[in-house]
Amino acid sequence: MTFINYASREINCKIVYYGPGLCGKTTNIQWIFEQANPDKRGKLVSLATETDRTLFFDFLPLDMGMVKGFKVRFHLYTVPGQVFYDASRKLILRGCDGIIFVADSQKARMEANIESIANLATNLKENGFDVRSIPYVLQLNKRDMPSAVPAAEMERLLRFRGEPMIEAVANQGTGVIETLKAAARQILMELQKN
Repeated sequence: MTFINYASREINCKIVYYGPGLCGKTTNIQWIFEQANPDKRGKLVSLATETDRTLFFDFLPLDMGMVKGFKVRFHLYTVPGQVFYDASRKLILRGCDGIIFVADSQKARMEANIESIANLATNLKENGFDVRSIPYVLQLNKRDMPSAVPAAEMERLLRFRGEPMIEAVANQGTGVIETLKAAARQILMELQKN
């Protein structure tokens, strides 16, 4: 849920990166952090295990300019990919304005992608959102992997509402900024409706 502070003329929006374990959610946020102007971003906070698996979340505040005289700031979060952290996933989804679903393109991960989308829909519903109406972007990550499923096949399996679909190689930055911009554009369009 967008937070508008009229006194400071700020609009704060929350984008959650969701997907199965090791699909590249944290890699997306790390790339954005590294590329963003230090004056336009906050600190990257990451609660990870010793093996760099996200334990609770990653968080990055990012200034995105002005809209109608208001400074717009996006707060980027990731959820842990492991299913046993489902309570954390639900908590992080609270008050979200948009979702970036990061799908792993490797053939062996297709079932995990499908299960994670179903889990996302359930968790959004428990938080009062509908996966079919919230701003949503599908990122097909790891397109450089030898076992990557063709994009058309991934689209058939994972795309369910005509949402923006962007091919990516997050560890090289390919498609990362485009994905964020697609989500931000949808959120800002929703804000203008209200």
